[in-house]
Amino acid sequence: MNPTSLKSPLIYPEPDGAPMAESDPARDYLVYGVESLKVYFQNRSDVYVSGNLWLSYEQGVPDAVICPDVFVVFGVENRPRRSYRVWEENNRYPDWVLEVTSMSTRHKDERDKPTTYAQMGVTEYFQYDPSGDYLQPRLRGRRLVNGVYQLLTLNEWADGTLSVFSPVLGLEMRVLPDGKLRFFDRESGEYLRSPDESERDRLYERQRAEQEFQRAEQAELALEEERRRAEQAEAQLQKLRQHLLEQGIDPSTLE
Repeated sequence: MNPTSLKSPLIYPEPDGAPMAESDPARDYLVYGVESLKVYFQNRSDVYVSGNLWLSYEQGVPDAVICPDVFVVFGVENRPRRSYRVWEENNRYPDWVLEVTSMSTRHKDERDKPTTYAQMGVTEYFQYDPSGDYLQPRLRGRRLVNGVYQLLTLNEWADGTLSVFSPVLGLEMRVLPDGKLRFFDRESGEYLRSPDESERDRLYERQRAEQEFQRAEQAELALEEERRRAEQAEAQLQKLRQHLLEQGIDPSTLE
């Protein structure tokens, strides 16, 4: 028997049902990042957006794996995957990565992952701290230049908004005065919404339209009631004039 046939097959990490994050803020922004970018790139068949997914970057080495919170890959098919294996994707590595920093991830996000992402050739690496406890300022963007990450320009507005432009995405990343992270599309002049946010907006607009319709309907009913009362008053006036004429009295002499 060939000894090599006894070797166990290599097993690469795949989803195991573990929670996405240990806190609501981290999980919420992970979901927002993935879902809003999926909507933004939904018409691009060559852009893959995912997050909290095992990404294996070296064939034959199961431990060569990382799990970005949010990542975008250009030049690969936009389809669901159980995991992302670089060698099965024509050796396409992520072009953009976002890590949502928390207590349990802060050291890896700041020290270990930048090294790994730089070695992988990830063009842009962003960090965001929802609480503002572990990263100051709470938004940070880096761009790979000659194999080394350099900080992207961070703008701070008078109201406290933080803004960094991502050339890779063509979007601004903004942290608003209330600490919320949002992607901003300069071309449309709008913030990206997640499907849930879009659905809430749709329901709100529908409710508002229904309220406007009800107000218009009530106004029309009120106007109709005024017309009815005016007609009744006119009818009563005509009856009175007719009665006076029958009595031989000229109504105009009473005006």
